[in-house]
Amino acid sequence: MSQSLAAGLENTLISPNSGAAALAPTLAPGGSTTQRRNTVLPRVEWKGQQPSVIPLQRERFEEVRPLGQGGMGEVVLIRDHDIEREVALKRLPPGADLDRVLRFVEEIRTVGMLDHPNIAPVHDVGVDEQGRYYFLMKHLKGETLESIIARLRRSELDALVRYPFQVRVQIFMGVLHAVAYAHGKGFIHRDLKPANIMVGPFGEVTVLDWGLARRVGASAARALPAGAPTDLHSARPLHTELGSVVGTPLYMSPEQARGEHDTMDARSDVYSLSVLFHELLSLSHYLEGLQAVPDIMTAVQTRELSMGSMHKNSAQGPVPAELMWFVKKGMSKDPKDRFESVDDMVAQLQAALEGRIHVHCQRTMLKKTLHKGLRAADRNPMALMAAGLVGAGLVIASAVNLGMSLFGALLH
Repeated sequence: MSQSLAAGLENTLISPNSGAAALAPTLAPGGSTTQRRNTVLPRVEWKGQQPSVIPLQRERFEEVRPLGQGGMGEVVLIRDHDIEREVALKRLPPGADLDRVLRFVEEIRTVGMLDHPNIAPVHDVGVDEQGRYYFLMKHLKGETLESIIARLRRSELDALVRYPFQVRVQIFMGVLHAVAYAHGKGFIHRDLKPANIMVGPFGEVTVLDWGLARRVGASAARALPAGAPTDLHSARPLHTELGSVVGTPLYMSPEQARGEHDTMDARSDVYSLSVLFHELLSLSHYLEGLQAVPDIMTAVQTRELSMGSMHKNSAQGPVPAELMWFVKKGMSKDPKDRFESVDDMVAQLQAALEGRIHVHCQRTMLKKTLHKGLRAADRNPMALMAAGLVGAGLVIASAVNLGMSLFGALLH
């Protein structure tokens, strides 16, 4: 964040009744919705073999089209004429209150501290002519996990072919790597859901929307300049606010639904990740059918995952048993019964992919036994061939012996 922006915030957070207008700079007469920042790079022209550098100034950012909108702001596609590329610009909505401004600033600073391939970096920050803070980031192409799940539910052939279970697991691995990295930096996300996961055309995975992220163990009240308000839960959109509860109800952990923000740790994200993974695998939500927020909040704390929900979709085969048990562990209501960390999730999921399966039921026992046999064949194929020949010989000998016995019985 620029020093002027930070200084402006510190100088204007004075009154508990302050709104975004108190933070905004003076607007230019007739200002537009695009930021008036001029290009700095010259135009290069060639005259024969000689290049000519011609100074050129024009508006650097050209608004192309909207990309999305939510309670915390809107995202638009911008053409950057200096570096000739398209970027995404996220900005606050008009008239945003102080709470939204502070969350917006927190999101910028949080993402600025998270340098990871599965997290989109912030390129720049600024204020447009309507006084709205914004930041620029990479324009991500592809579709959200929410869109992918919806297409799989509709049994779209393209989606079913492109996203078999193996690919879905690899996508989830990318999500785990991003969240594990953030946890290592001391942040929990608190709003992990399919709509906040982007999958690119080459399978690249990006975790979005860090506006609700906070440091593990940090007090629920933000560390603000003197005189700033501390009750910042009065005007959040429904999907992220219910009293002192922050997050999206359908993907909250039980402790998050209870508003236990001061004691929440990385295991809360473990639960949300497991809910997301369950939906990605089974194509249904474990709270399917619930609409009222109070009912959802109660069910989050009390309803256990039914293993039968992993078999209901007719558009695909049953979810692999080892993945079902993986999800069940991650969705334990008691944090002590979940995976200890997202790193632990990565390790155990990788083990399952490699065939090192924990036995929980007959299906997992059979898969583990078969995998051991296949690994033995890879290590010593000649021994396996010899064992197979011996086994076949024993079967043939037994058959011959049985036939002779029956023939002898007929003669007598």
